[in-house]
Amino acid sequence: MKRLLGGNTFITVVSGLPRSGTSMMMSALRAGGMPLLVDGIREADANNPKGYFEYERVKKLPVGDTEWLKSAEGKALKIISALLEYLPDANQYRVIFMERDIDEILKSQKRMLARSGTKKDDAVSDEDMRRYFQAHLEEVHSLLEARDWLKVTYVSYNDILRNPVREFQRVAKFLEGRVEPALMTAVVDPTLYREKINGDR
Repeated sequence: MKRLLGGNTFITVVSGLPRSGTSMMMSALRAGGMPLLVDGIREADANNPKGYFEYERVKKLPVGDTEWLKSAEGKALKIISALLEYLPDANQYRVIFMERDIDEILKSQKRMLARSGTKKDDAVSDEDMRRYFQAHLEEVHSLLEARDWLKVTYVSYNDILRNPVREFQRVAKFLEGRVEPALMTAVVDPTLYREKINGDR
């Protein structure tokens, strides 16, 4: 198995909207042989039974706390889409941007709130959230394409569930063969696909 050695070392960033499959991708990268930068502070629960794979210090990117990124070289790190703009150009990044049907994301977020017992009296309508997500994604796509130190590939959560071998082979190619796609497929658990839209299988 190829490992992250030698020059041209980049930071692998897994990003996307909340509930878009970022945790699954982090789990797949780990299974494929890539080390992760995580702290384990946020533990697995009913919403993410296999874990969140987060690193708390990521939240400090907007205030300029970036020195720690050097420790992420050769590793995979999860960063929500809203924080990608704060990544400094002192590093090279390969961004795996997870995409998912927005209606499934909205449904998943509602189920997450219900499981946690959280109720919002000022809840935004699905239509307003859909418009917000779509506008946000357009902004993030433009940002990623404009910054030459950020190389990006877009991966569909839905496509992974339909054809994990093909999608993980594509991810491995993007990462210059530094993960083993055959090992990544083992993490795909269709039983966790709980927000199907239009009878998707």
